[in-house]
Amino acid sequence: MNIFIGGAWPYANGSLHIGHIAALLPGDVIARYFRAKGEEVLYVSGSDCHGTPISIRAKRENISPREITDKYHNEFKYCFEKLGFSYDIYSRTDDEYHKKEVQNIIKILYDNDLIYEKEVEQLFCKECNQFLADRFIEGVCPVCKNLARGDQCDACSTILEPLELKERKCKLCGSEPVVKNVKQLFFRLSNFEKEIRDALNKNRKDWRINAVNNTERYLNEGLQDRAISRELSWGIDIPIKGYEDKKVYVWVDAVLGYFTLSKKWGLENPKDWKRFWDDEAISYYIHGKDNIPFHTIILPSLLKGVDIDKFPNNIVSSEYVTLEGKKISTSNNWAVWVPDIIEKYNIDSLRYFFIINGPEKRDTDFSWREFVNKNNGELLGVYGNLVNRTLVFLKKYFNSEVPKGQLNSKIKEDIDTLYKEIGILIEGGNLKISVEKIFDFTRSINKYFDDTAPWITINTNKIKCTDTIYNCLVAIVNIANLLQPFLPFSSVKVKDWLNCTSNTWEYIEIEIGNRIKEFGILFERLDKSIIDEELSKLL
Repeated sequence: MNIFIGGAWPYANGSLHIGHIAALLPGDVIARYFRAKGEEVLYVSGSDCHGTPISIRAKRENISPREITDKYHNEFKYCFEKLGFSYDIYSRTDDEYHKKEVQNIIKILYDNDLIYEKEVEQLFCKECNQFLADRFIEGVCPVCKNLARGDQCDACSTILEPLELKERKCKLCGSEPVVKNVKQLFFRLSNFEKEIRDALNKNRKDWRINAVNNTERYLNEGLQDRAISRELSWGIDIPIKGYEDKKVYVWVDAVLGYFTLSKKWGLENPKDWKRFWDDEAISYYIHGKDNIPFHTIILPSLLKGVDIDKFPNNIVSSEYVTLEGKKISTSNNWAVWVPDIIEKYNIDSLRYFFIINGPEKRDTDFSWREFVNKNNGELLGVYGNLVNRTLVFLKKYFNSEVPKGQLNSKIKEDIDTLYKEIGILIEGGNLKISVEKIFDFTRSINKYFDDTAPWITINTNKIKCTDTIYNCLVAIVNIANLLQPFLPFSSVKVKDWLNCTSNTWEYIEIEIGNRIKEFGILFERLDKSIIDEELSKLL
């Protein structure tokens, strides 16, 4: 089976924060799981490098936009690598190959009469002497009456046109923009309403409920044609005569990256990229809920317009993460920055918390107190404790050699069941309950260790003691294997200690007489003083 996984492209105008990682981490878990199953996986993403915010920041700092995007693209790559994201290719929208491919797609859409010219009213700021990008227009949302940007309302997720906003203001200078007439190119999104509805009805059981509801809302309101050209200074040139002075609107540019990057990967390796875009392939799109319509409506419509008939099979769209009970605000520094935490904390501790506290069905809160408690109480107190107590006992009483014990049929049955159940859950994007089930099993093995009391039976019933330690080792190597998509670094460490090189999604035998390697502490205890230390950075 061919599995395509597309992770949303972060905007290269500032550092990543915990909200980005919570939304994107499921993609890596799913990719690692399918590879372990032996499936062919193409997992792609990149940095979104175009648009007015970058050009304005570059102007303010007296450097080129490319210097801005280079800085954050390289930072993103480092962060994702450090976090263990196993992308097959990670690129950027200002890559020359991507730009040419986007231009080719626009030409085909234009030749297919899916792009047309239309005179529209657009907002112009006299003070700034420029047409305003949608995100630099602020006003009252016509739907929910909250403060919104000109392209989208974060409060109700409605995609907007700037002229729909009430009480409009330029976010750059605060003045009221004026309306000017200008010609733009529009994409006939309305042509694809039936195809999108059919795709939704076919795949709704594999989309998160927020994606189903959000997409249905747009369809019920009626899809509107959208402008693909803009008066931008930084972006991809429109390849159509008479529009060379305009740029491709960022929403077209970035969302097509999944497709263009697949082609680039195929050319560079070289491999057949088309098999990840045919009817037989299964696609996953991983992103926050604010990006739902771009993946469920706009991307498949653009692709359908160039005869790529591939709609998303699975939408893994996360809710939001708050921080200490308040909405994350990068402008007010109410954020936990990824470049900071990846240098200070165990990567698997971070991954575990983002999964077990993942915003899968509702908004969740990142709390430093809860992070410390989860690390100490679950990773250290449950998983680390089982590994440590078993290996210490093995070293002391069995000369570090795996003893020949009798496999407990209930433990074997539980492990086999876990592989099946966890696999189904991961394929459905249900990662939180997957990890909970693995940790429930780990607790049961800790209880088994306590109940069979090997520290007593080593002197009273050597056969029973041998069985206990053997079964704990069998459980540990399979727990590590089950956790590998979620916690890759600690899983590899445990399996290495046990001389296990297997990375398949099935029950692992442990070799009798095998001598385990020197081992150490799996997870360090976090001192509670870090709670106040980290909170002080937010104040």
